[in-house]
Amino acid sequence: MAKVLIPYFSLTGNTESMAQYIGEGVRFSGNEAVVKKISEIKKAEDLEGYDGYIFGSPTYHRDMAEPVKTFLFMAKKANLEGKLAGAFGSYTHSGDAPNIILETMEYVYKMEPFTLRSLNQLEKDIGTQEGIKTCQNYGRVFGESLN
Repeated sequence: MAKVLIPYFSLTGNTESMAQYIGEGVRFSGNEAVVKKISEIKKAEDLEGYDGYIFGSPTYHRDMAEPVKTFLFMAKKANLEGKLAGAFGSYTHSGDAPNIILETMEYVYKMEPFTLRSLNQLEKDIGTQEGIKTCQNYGRVFGESLN
């Protein structure tokens, strides 16, 4: 059984909901999902021991949330090279943050982005049946990529 860390930042609860649904999808694939607020991860060593990582942030002003930038600088100190990577986030009018995060994971950390790349979801769709299913499917496919 593979273990996936899903750290996220959420101001309104939308990205947190996405993280929980993605975690459910990882579990549907038969793997373990650990969903944590990025504020719970204090040092690079806290990122060790996982087979895959899915980082989450909402998009604010065409960028990721400021706490996520701080988290990414800290995460750079962890040895994540070669690990499977995904990213997700919620947005109202532009969904740039997940793509920026995934590019950081791919090009700076030298991680392996998985086939679905990043997941961007409109805030108004997150709690809908389709939105929930989309997040769960993203997590399931990520988890199956680890098997």
